[in-house]
Amino acid sequence: MEWNADLYRDAHAFIWNYGQSLLSVLEPRAGERILDVGCGTGELTAEIAAAGATVVGIDSSPSMIDAALAKFPQLDFRVDDAASLSVDGPFDAVFSNAALHWVLRAEDAAASMARVIRQGGRLVAEFGGHGNIATLQQAYASALAESAGVEFRSPWYFPALGAYASLLEAKGFEVTGATLYDRPTRLEGREGLTNWYRMFLGNWLAPLDTDAQARVLERAERLCEGQFRGEHWVADYRRLRVVAVRR
Repeated sequence: MEWNADLYRDAHAFIWNYGQSLLSVLEPRAGERILDVGCGTGELTAEIAAAGATVVGIDSSPSMIDAALAKFPQLDFRVDDAASLSVDGPFDAVFSNAALHWVLRAEDAAASMARVIRQGGRLVAEFGGHGNIATLQQAYASALAESAGVEFRSPWYFPALGAYASLLEAKGFEVTGATLYDRPTRLEGREGLTNWYRMFLGNWLAPLDTDAQARVLERAERLCEGQFRGEHWVADYRRLRVVAVRR
């Protein structure tokens, strides 16, 4: 996955704006050491630091880390893999917003996060849950097949609540709270859906010529026409929020 940090920051600010409510669950405190897994361009990492915590932000994308360092040069950002963290613990908490659905090695990620959290420390995470973006994903798969003869395979891990809670418990956590909920998400402007596809599934378009890309995106829009509300698109997000304590 090649990330476009500028498109992420300019057209998808809802990602960290929605993350504000997750920060209120984390409640970072002065003197704590906190790891932000999948920090993106660093906006929520900076808010954790502003609370007085010592924070390390990690992301698998070098372009995201470069953008985070450019905006918040005083903070500690590193390229790292959630499934095999190289950062040294222990941390008082691990925080992750809108990232863990990209980590297909979910068991490895859970074990890796458990390894760097101190006993009694907490995990606060939210990411795509079972049924997330079902409409957008099916439309894109159909558009790729019909307009370009390309077979789509989902790059995401969207677990059911019970399955993910069991996974965490098997890796040394006690789950103290979990919820799976619908969160319809506004995509700004008439180009919002196209921007979303280019941002998160652009690697499927990259091998195609310009005309083929346009056909795929136009077909996907037609298949999603029920998601266009007035002057903007609405993505059918479902989020899984989990709070757990390291045993």
